[in-house]
Amino acid sequence: MSLTINRHDAAAGPVLRVTGDLDYDHAPDLRRYLDELALDEGQRLVIDLAGLDFCDSSGITALLAARRLAHAVGADLALSAVPAKTLRVLAVVGLDRVFTIHADSTGGG
Repeated sequence: MSLTINRHDAAAGPVLRVTGDLDYDHAPDLRRYLDELALDEGQRLVIDLAGLDFCDSSGITALLAARRLAHAVGADLALSAVPAKTLRVLAVVGLDRVFTIHADSTGGG
């Protein structure tokens, strides 16, 4: 399956809805998208993973890159609606304590 990234703007900042497979083949698509994303200090970037079908280590690395990008400009990052399998992987490697994670697609704001 492919990866689709749709953006909408919320009051706190951009929301990226990621749908499909965030894997070795498609993680670079998210990284390129993030490289072109204008993010300002004080904003919150939300990555909505409700439509995520699969995420491998390359996908996790892309999410970490998104977090680094946000923090580099003084912004925050939150993951929302993380699928159970991906949430389990994040918990096993301790990244559930690194990422701000919201249960639903609102991203807390």
